[in-house]
Amino acid sequence: MSNPLKQVFNKDKTFRPKRKFEPGTQRFELHKRAQASLNAGLDMKLAVKLPHGEDLNDWVAVHVVDFFNRINLIYGTVSDFCTELSCPVMSGGPKYEYRWQDEHKYRKPTALSAPKYMNLLMDWIEVQINNEDIFPTNVGTPFPKSFLQVVKKILSRLFRVFVHVYIHHFDRIAHMGSEAHVNTCYKHFYYFVKEFQLIDTKELEPLKEMTSRMCH
Repeated sequence: MSNPLKQVFNKDKTFRPKRKFEPGTQRFELHKRAQASLNAGLDMKLAVKLPHGEDLNDWVAVHVVDFFNRINLIYGTVSDFCTELSCPVMSGGPKYEYRWQDEHKYRKPTALSAPKYMNLLMDWIEVQINNEDIFPTNVGTPFPKSFLQVVKKILSRLFRVFVHVYIHHFDRIAHMGSEAHVNTCYKHFYYFVKEFQLIDTKELEPLKEMTSRMCH
């Protein structure tokens, strides 16, 4: 493995513990299949498509957990440079500011620093994907009817991490030589959410120009 990728996959820099799939489960097999397609160099637009005979919710669940893990790693590499001083507002350039809202402390959309927003975001996603009522792990346990709505919220918020990293911290990514890896992660994410219409087009607006160049 080349040095830049070692830096990106440095376990000490992982922002959160990885949520793993249990070996022997259907979701573990789906995860392996998805990874094999990517590792084989299959066109990403084809690699994200639902395999024949597989359940959409299972396929989506596998990818949501995988994207959570990967985007955690990416943010972890720039988190030392994303501070209260450098990033007092969670934003994507001057036009886009993201405010945090949840069901507990922040019931109204609240302006926060980027690192504080990221911590709350990752904590919130971790709670969702570890909630058996939302992401069931037992074979035969049905997904809730609200599953895709929850997923859309998770992925929309994860997209904001890409926005912040690309616009405010890309010099750090480039300095580490990790640009190609981060771009690959982004393309995989983008093709997936477009394939299953999991993010509103207006949410994708901040990276529209870059995406048009990168994702043909």
